[in-house]
Amino acid sequence: MFSHNKRLQYTVRVSESNPALANLLLEQFGGPQGELAAAMRYFTQGLAEEDPGRKDMLLDIATEELSHLEVIGTLVAMLNRGSKAKYAEAVDAEAEQFRKLQGTGCDSHVTQVLYGGGPALINSGGQLWNAGYIDSIGDPTCDLRSNIAAEARAKIVYERLINATDDPGVKEALGFLMTREIAHQQSFEKALYSIQPNFPPGKLPGMPSFTNVYFNMSQGEGDMRGPWNSDENFTVISDREQQCAVDGGSGLPEVTLKADEMKALEQMTLRLRSDPLSDPLTGAELGWGAPGEVVPSSTVPQAKANKARAGSKK
Repeated sequence: MFSHNKRLQYTVRVSESNPALANLLLEQFGGPQGELAAAMRYFTQGLAEEDPGRKDMLLDIATEELSHLEVIGTLVAMLNRGSKAKYAEAVDAEAEQFRKLQGTGCDSHVTQVLYGGGPALINSGGQLWNAGYIDSIGDPTCDLRSNIAAEARAKIVYERLINATDDPGVKEALGFLMTREIAHQQSFEKALYSIQPNFPPGKLPGMPSFTNVYFNMSQGEGDMRGPWNSDENFTVISDREQQCAVDGGSGLPEVTLKADEMKALEQMTLRLRSDPLSDPLTGAELGWGAPGEVVPSSTVPQAKANKARAGSKK
């Protein structure tokens, strides 16, 4: 059950109207790294979680993300408030109003005209929010890693937004939201490492002969060694032949078919086979000629015919 407190989690202060900045902030309202996506990610994970500690943590953070959505949405609305009123009341002449819509540099005409200056569930480019942003898989050791990465991405977006404004109140509110991403990363990482073992994700072990193998597939200038492919941690395979058919087989696809399937396959293959000795005339060749030269349409077919006759005599 949810109940709403009319006081924001963090006080929002906006110095002046700025529709362009409001449009940029929509990235954290309805974008893939935004607060709604985070809230839905953790809320759905929490509902399905069996561990009481992780369940409580996920629902706590999911609810906080909703409060962050409220902060971002409030920022968007306040940044749009002045221009929203002017557009609604048609204060400016048509040409001036159109110029302002197009001149803000961040497609604010989408939010001003289509959504009336309110916080829409879109990203800054106008893409509608969708549940495809949620990549939960239902295994805590996998989902917690994804959550850590999601919080890291959100922090980077907040950093970029902070660098895009000189409004002190907006910078301060965005700084708070950015900082909470750091706190959530810590909580998720603590929860992950409280599960032992937590790697690899899931229950089934990997195949021992391939678990610690590094295939050096991209070779040439720029090859480097580090802990990600060191001899201490991995068996490094650079030989091209050893990178193929690593199971010891032929490396060719194999399938066992029933008799009726094999018969149908043979019939289909025969019907659709290509003649490697053919040289069919193509539509492109009908108009082929030297640059700037107009070639009669009869020229190419005649050349083809002559070529075919020459080949038959041989």
